[in-house]
Amino acid sequence: MTVNHIQIRVENIKCGGCEKSIIKGLSAIEGITHISINRDQQLVSVDAEDALRDALVAKLKSMGYPEHGSVSGLDAGLANAKSFVSCAIGRVS
Repeated sequence: MTVNHIQIRVENIKCGGCEKSIIKGLSAIEGITHISINRDQQLVSVDAEDALRDALVAKLKSMGYPEHGSVSGLDAGLANAKSFVSCAIGRVS
């Protein structure tokens, strides 16, 4: 099992609260050894096996941070609303 550097460009990262929520959420996935976030580039980077990429994308989407370009219309609005909740949770935790 080879650990690789996986980068996922997402939407809706607005602040440190968002970053904290993403780190906490992704930390729950077994097999991730490092998580970093570049808010300016909307980029989430993790060290994990390539096989975990789909689980990472699904977890990010469930928290309101979908992969860039993967949602539109009502789904994009819903993702944005979820990200506000995740952000608020990240700010208080």
